[in-house]
Amino acid sequence: MSSVDELVPLIKAQGEKVKGLKEAKGDAGAIQEEVAKLLDYKKKLTAIAPEHELAIVDKKKKKKSNEKRSVPSEQGPSKKELRMQERAKKAAEEEAKVKKAAVADADVYGDVPIVMSREMSCRSWTPIIKLDASRTGSTVWVRGRTHAIRGKGNLSFLVLRQATSTIQCVASASDEVPKGLVSYVSKLNLETIVDIQAIIEKAQVASCSQSDVELKILKIFAISSAFPELPFQITDASRNENESKEGEITVGLDTRLNHRVIDLRTPASQAIMRIKAKTALLFANFLDNEGFVGIQTPKLLGGASEGGSSVFNLEYFGRPACLAQSPQLYKQMLAACADFDKVYEIGPVFRAEDSNTRRHLCEFTGMDLEMSIKEHYFEVLDLFGRLFNHIFATLQQQCATELQTISQVYPFEPFLFLKDGPLRISFAEGIQLLREYGITEEQQGAFDDLSTENEKILGDIVKQKFCTDFFIMDKYPLSIRPFYTMPDPITYYDPKCPPEQHLSNSFDMFMRGQEIVSGAQRIHDYKLLLERVHFCHTSASHGGPKPESIQSYLDAFKYGAFPHGGGGIGLERVVMLFTATTNIRKTSFFPRDPTRISP
Repeated sequence: MSSVDELVPLIKAQGEKVKGLKEAKGDAGAIQEEVAKLLDYKKKLTAIAPEHELAIVDKKKKKKSNEKRSVPSEQGPSKKELRMQERAKKAAEEEAKVKKAAVADADVYGDVPIVMSREMSCRSWTPIIKLDASRTGSTVWVRGRTHAIRGKGNLSFLVLRQATSTIQCVASASDEVPKGLVSYVSKLNLETIVDIQAIIEKAQVASCSQSDVELKILKIFAISSAFPELPFQITDASRNENESKEGEITVGLDTRLNHRVIDLRTPASQAIMRIKAKTALLFANFLDNEGFVGIQTPKLLGGASEGGSSVFNLEYFGRPACLAQSPQLYKQMLAACADFDKVYEIGPVFRAEDSNTRRHLCEFTGMDLEMSIKEHYFEVLDLFGRLFNHIFATLQQQCATELQTISQVYPFEPFLFLKDGPLRISFAEGIQLLREYGITEEQQGAFDDLSTENEKILGDIVKQKFCTDFFIMDKYPLSIRPFYTMPDPITYYDPKCPPEQHLSNSFDMFMRGQEIVSGAQRIHDYKLLLERVHFCHTSASHGGPKPESIQSYLDAFKYGAFPHGGGGIGLERVVMLFTATTNIRKTSFFPRDPTRISP
């Protein structure tokens, strides 16, 4: 096709475009830009075919030309004029070739305009996790982040990452793939989001999650480019914590948390958070199937829910208030007094405890349940046992890939639990196990709450003796439990039993030697409840809330309440211990502790 044949349709199309803009009274700048393109096309046509009807006509020259035509002349263009015409023709043809190639390349690779919902294509997208050898030869579209890039001769290798999944992509120049695409791939910044059209080919790539295939790139487009300087490299943050080699860069926890969005991109963080989401879903679904009702309780309170000083105080329209330490009082009122019978809630919990430990947060996700009972608080323990066994078994079955991903960075032993139901021991039996281990009365009092160190020792003893990481311990001393805890009737009403040796119908649950649930039968009798509230508030060692600060809660029990019990679970701690992650902050999207309130 001659250059004239190329330019004529371009001029006509551009003329229509300018005409349309003018008729639509479009932006003046845009019209000028399109007019300039039209003139550019016409100049090129004029250079190679000045006599063409679409060429630019100089009115003065046209007049002289007409005058010359009136006088017959036998002389043609000079040699110089012919050479100039030939050079102009070649230049126009070369420029047309370059533009044609550029248009062709733009269809194959490059940066695309910002996605602003201008249009929808008919592309069918495939998740990376679904790419395997069974789809060899298929052409797919995938979107992900550039995890790693390297060039090798006329090839470019790119590892594409999508959540916890990675796959190797190869760019090689061919009749279908221009050299420019190979160069473009090698210059992409890490963490850039790209769309790739590729053919699935068999390969052995041990370093990727999709280890039996790779993608042969046909097209690649950058959707959102990352800045070249990252706070840290994802590969550095994805190394095995226990096997760092000399010279390798490691990423500290503070650096990770200061740039949490980047840290959450690592496959291990992605896996942890997916297990966390699954745990909450399993909790809710199990209780839904058991006839529980999901509730939402206030987080702004006029008084502390459990007493003590560990509350975040604030001003509420000129009145003192605080953030909820738990949904405790409200879930009792709803289950036992408002006749919802069985309730659960998943929501934030706030604790103003200045604890800078690996297992404490100032804000965490509580998974609470409360239920009426017929005769014995063991009904609550039975339900908790079935609930946790369901969660543990389902996580191991359905999240095997995520657990494997986590273990590559944070190695851990698989979580052990008894399939027939969790081990139950009494507080006294737990103390006896510690005594047999060598823990003295001075190191752990028989009626004192377990220290963190002794909890871990007891967990190790139980695992060695009973081959389980999960167990329940009940009948805690009444003196170390909240005011609403139902006393153990045998010790509470025994005149010979001193108050400091009174027991309670309460329990804790442990994973890998750390507490994850605290629960009990609650007091449903108004007179006994009032008695315990006053005792705990006036007891220097107990520190319960002022009766007037929880008056609405107390009043709810005046009109009849069902016997009931329940417990509260810390979601982040469950995930931390199930995966044996070294710090609870790794299981919170944006952790809050005494030193951190951002990001």
